[in-house]
Amino acid sequence: MTVDALTDVAGVRVGHATRVGDGWLTGTTVVLAPEGGAVAAVDVRGGGPGTKETDALDPRNVVEKVEAIVLTGGSAYGLDSASGVMAWLEEQGRGVRVGADPSHVVPVVPAACVFDLGRGGDFRARPDAGTGRAAVEAAAASAFGAPVREGCVGVGTGAVVGGMKGGVGTASAVLASGVTVAALVVVNAMGAVVDPVSGVLYGEVFGGRVEVPSEGVHAAARARLAEAVGRSAPPLLNTTLAVVATDAVLTKAQAQKVAGTAHDGIARAVRPVHMLNDGDTVFALATGVQGGRGFGVEHPLGLNDVLAAGADLVTRAIVRAVRAAESVSGVGGDWPAYGELYGG
Repeated sequence: MTVDALTDVAGVRVGHATRVGDGWLTGTTVVLAPEGGAVAAVDVRGGGPGTKETDALDPRNVVEKVEAIVLTGGSAYGLDSASGVMAWLEEQGRGVRVGADPSHVVPVVPAACVFDLGRGGDFRARPDAGTGRAAVEAAAASAFGAPVREGCVGVGTGAVVGGMKGGVGTASAVLASGVTVAALVVVNAMGAVVDPVSGVLYGEVFGGRVEVPSEGVHAAARARLAEAVGRSAPPLLNTTLAVVATDAVLTKAQAQKVAGTAHDGIARAVRPVHMLNDGDTVFALATGVQGGRGFGVEHPLGLNDVLAAGADLVTRAIVRAVRAAESVSGVGGDWPAYGELYGG
């Protein structure tokens, strides 16, 4: 049975650490690969990225697999959360072996951050190594194939998109070949996810299910959003982050192609994207457990189905993130959710 989440890729687990109240509105999300790691790659397209260890994922470089990916709030400060994940992995003996002793490992933990500083009221309330450790422990404690919480949790706790509340969303699909592809996204963009003319979510236009709000509902929503934007700090550095995972056998170069094509899924759901103050980053993970299913010299074009699915699932995950978000209003700002503005 599938749960329409990143955890439908066998062996992949997700954990959130969320901090709310007393000046906090932030958190961290960890994607934990199966033990032994997964082939990983990244594609960064935003002009203001905040990342860690992404150079290690270049196909020209030596690291083949990683044990975890960290998505975090707190802007560049929040990247410290990866240190907590790294420490936990070392305790488990998981990472790149660098000696004869099995405990001599160096976990490579790529990470990317979103800007949410001060949205809870305290600029210094941001994720640290302890937050990262809490998130990876939550992932490790979860059952394989468990549902993934969406909305204002983990890295999506303080997320904002186009003046509305953003958050975390996820989605999955099983292809005709039997390969599973899935995505997890946090949407925290300077761009908008709603068509200003109709009120329709851009991402739903590509999903074939479009419910156009009435003119009255749309007018009221625009008025409420304008009021909220006037009471909130202007957006600064913003980002959409995603992890696309599959159980197919991929090389690092093929995984990088998956990460790059998945950005198309962001462009369908958020407008504009990849601006100078965005940090749009997509990671790809390939566990290689689907019966050795790969796309080598004999069947190179078979990868196309994975590429197309990755982009589609990123779009759907963004829609789910926005629909799962809940309104937040406090000392740090006022961000109504899509559900408050337009209903279910």
